[in-house]
Amino acid sequence: MIESAHNIAANEIIRTDICIVGGGAAGISMALAFTSQNLSVVLLESGGDKEDPHTQALYAGRVVDERLHSPPDKYRQRRWGGSTTIWGGRCMPFDPIDFEARPQVENSGWPIAYADLARFYPKANELVEAGAFKYLADDADPAGFPSMIRGFKSDVLRTDGLERFSRPTNMGQRYRQELTLARNVRVIQHANCTGIRLNPEGSAVQAVDVRTLQGSRFKVQARHFVLATGGLEVPRLLLASNDVHLHGIGNAHDNVGRYYQCHIAANVGKLVVHGDPSLTHHGYHVSPDGIYCRRRLQLTEAYQKAHLLCNLVARLHFPSISDPQHHNGVLSGLYLARHFIGYEYGKRLRTPDKKGLGHELKHLMNVLGHPGDVLGFLTHWLRFRTFADRKFPSIILRNRSNEFSLEVHAEQTPLRESRVTLTNQVDPLGMPRICVDWRYASADIDMVCRTLTLMNDELQRSGIATLTFNRNELESDLTRYGAYGGHHIGTARMGLDPRTSVVDANCKVHGVSNLHISSAATFPTSSQANPTLTIVALSLRLADHLSIQMAEPH
Repeated sequence: MIESAHNIAANEIIRTDICIVGGGAAGISMALAFTSQNLSVVLLESGGDKEDPHTQALYAGRVVDERLHSPPDKYRQRRWGGSTTIWGGRCMPFDPIDFEARPQVENSGWPIAYADLARFYPKANELVEAGAFKYLADDADPAGFPSMIRGFKSDVLRTDGLERFSRPTNMGQRYRQELTLARNVRVIQHANCTGIRLNPEGSAVQAVDVRTLQGSRFKVQARHFVLATGGLEVPRLLLASNDVHLHGIGNAHDNVGRYYQCHIAANVGKLVVHGDPSLTHHGYHVSPDGIYCRRRLQLTEAYQKAHLLCNLVARLHFPSISDPQHHNGVLSGLYLARHFIGYEYGKRLRTPDKKGLGHELKHLMNVLGHPGDVLGFLTHWLRFRTFADRKFPSIILRNRSNEFSLEVHAEQTPLRESRVTLTNQVDPLGMPRICVDWRYASADIDMVCRTLTLMNDELQRSGIATLTFNRNELESDLTRYGAYGGHHIGTARMGLDPRTSVVDANCKVHGVSNLHISSAATFPTSSQANPTLTIVALSLRLADHLSIQMAEPH
């Protein structure tokens, strides 16, 4: 059943077995996992089916350095479906090495191994509609997945790893009917959780407070509670619920909101592939099950360990869009249209310094000089993106020069001083707004630099390509747009020791018997991968754990 909080009586107390806070990828996945069980579930979602500016504004807050992090209300959506309403659909699992404690990555190591999550990944892949759980090229298409660079072979630099793409699936829209018909799930929209109320001993949650923007209030009592909000909202709720624990729930050792991570990501360097451009395949391949897939460059786990490197993947990408010297009409068209493109992508097309009219005219000349390319791109985009059910994932252009930049996507060191805190400002519901102080380590830049150097060594050894980049400009290239997108990770990290973590291996808050977190906030490290697929897999694992726990006699 799906209903509105506006229709719930003031001061009503709703009782259920499980209360989930948040109707995004994590919350919806968990609710779906319970539909076949004899458990009652209430899922609270702040928004409705469509974006509402007043609800979205509840995410507003402050950042310490606006050059390094976007405003907190960007890159995430406070509505049914959460940020799956705006995501790009890129899916890939974390790697086994990501779960290990590594000397080169400070504060690394999960209390679970890859094997503990592996059996939940296939179902997660199914839920996000990314096809079969096959992330190696030969597995995904035994008949012949095109080589990234034909003739290139290496024992240390892999090109067989894939990323697969969802439709991208809006999980709120996709699973609305299923949850509407579920006999044991009650979804309440426009319901904002404004407080987690513990018993006097602080050892268990008794209820959560819920408010609407119209002023109505009610409570939900449950046997177990799950915070399934994102990595910025989880610490906000925990820190603001401080009536029993002065410094907030789960924060006895000042860990809530700390170790905040995103990804280190940018287009860097110049990769020149020798030979005919037809030997290079830098775009997408459709797998037999109809999924867009794409190869990446990645050093093997053994090589990462031997050279003390972070986990990083790189994709072949076109040159910098803002530089008209690429003489590409399509890229220049995108640059000229940058102010009409959504914030999430348009930000990377906007240069911080004003280039002047001459710069704009050079881009215009590129467009006028290649009208056929521009028309062909627009036709393809309308057919395979705008009007397609399964959308073409991103812009891929014919490369006549065999010259590329590398689109780097790397994990970052979890730093204790990188954090999310509360401010003295409050939103219309009386909740404190957040302040984001995202930081990265110099070691992150160094490890990216050494990784690119080793990649180039291997490419040159093969005689097939050369990668060049300016080491002196690498840090500014990697941080030009700051923290990457909506990957809000690590603010309620998982661990065995309460002195250095917020939740245990089963995502239960230390010291609170019935409060769990299902979110990228629990990830101790960020991996090379976008987090959505692992968020869903971890949510399914938590649902499985709670099902077993609640089936046991009281």
